[in-house]
Amino acid sequence: MHLPVTRPAEPAAPSVSTRHLRAFHAVCLHGSVSQASAALCRAQSAVTRAVLQLESELGAPLFERSVHGMLPTRFGQVLLRRVERAFAYMDTAYRDVAVLSRDARRSGLYSLHMNERRLKALIELSRRRHMGAAAEALGISQPAVSLMLRDIEQEIGATLFERGVRGLYPTQAGETVIWQLKLALNEIRIAADEVAAIRGLKQGEVRVGVLSLGRSYVLPVAITRLLRKHPQLKVSTMEGAFEVQVNALRAGEIDFVLGALRPPQHCKGLSREPLLNDMMAVVCRAGHPLCARAGVSLADTLAHEWALPHAGTPTRSLFETLFSSRGIGQPQITLETTDLSIIREVLLESDMLSLVSPHQYRREFSSGMLCQLPLALPETARQVGLLRRTDDRPSPGAQLLLAEVRAITSIPEVPLTELELSL
Repeated sequence: MHLPVTRPAEPAAPSVSTRHLRAFHAVCLHGSVSQASAALCRAQSAVTRAVLQLESELGAPLFERSVHGMLPTRFGQVLLRRVERAFAYMDTAYRDVAVLSRDARRSGLYSLHMNERRLKALIELSRRRHMGAAAEALGISQPAVSLMLRDIEQEIGATLFERGVRGLYPTQAGETVIWQLKLALNEIRIAADEVAAIRGLKQGEVRVGVLSLGRSYVLPVAITRLLRKHPQLKVSTMEGAFEVQVNALRAGEIDFVLGALRPPQHCKGLSREPLLNDMMAVVCRAGHPLCARAGVSLADTLAHEWALPHAGTPTRSLFETLFSSRGIGQPQITLETTDLSIIREVLLESDMLSLVSPHQYRREFSSGMLCQLPLALPETARQVGLLRRTDDRPSPGAQLLLAEVRAITSIPEVPLTELELSL
């Protein structure tokens, strides 16, 4: 079965116009368009148009209007909570920039009152580190991107990028502005999904960072169940090194990470939620000489070659600790790869061994392609679970997917179903 899961090339853009949020926020605070327009020094008609535009984009009334003023509806209250969180992130950005630059000034950037293309230009520049590549991604000319960046830097009174021979490099001010901007835009994206959820629509995109122990069984099954119930949702996954995924999580580019949990010192500012305990296994092809040997021991594996992930990876570290703690020397490692497909095919075509989680080759064990040697390896025990931001308030879609993941990991492991075998 083909899963509609893709690798996200970039953060999803909010579906509402950020430049109208300041007007919406002012009306919420002051209770009327006239008072909001006075506070913003804008015409009442401009404030009114901004609110109407937001209501049109979200497909919901944001205010109850009466002769006594305007009060946020249930939809408006949802948007207001997210807008205030977004503005708080941008206030943090302003305070940090003010410490770094004596010329720092307030600008429309910090209230998101800026053309969305200019905001996206900052994010593209931080990702691609090249003016031409950012221009191509935005579908505009390189001089236009350069002009946008120059105007933004002049407005806020700080240099955001240093120009080098190999491209652009964010300054300290640039890193904090873009970091907080990503978090702010993520709040607005979620606000649109929450408003839709109140209207009975489960829509939007859930973005998941997935490590090796999550992508072979738990996440594919959870996604399948989620999309069967809520086909309007979209799920995208991000694969890669743990450090890359943690940085994306902190910046709001993904909703959570699923996989083997690292020690708490590697996850500062993130919440760890253990879901299940995992223990590694020595794996080989069915019919391997060690499969038929009675009373096989770990020392017996020294006579065979191994396929393992690269040095420095968690699995390799567990492997090295396992053999050294038992004082039986280190086996010969002839293949180094983190690609489970390559390891599987090599195991099937040779007498090589590997150390993997049984979850990663669950289908191959069920079909009799691979076998697990009867070795107890308590030294390799580890937890599989979720990583989330400590201040996270997940979108409705992310909450639904989290519920599916928790449901799968809360029940005893059962044989593969026909559905799971087809994944």
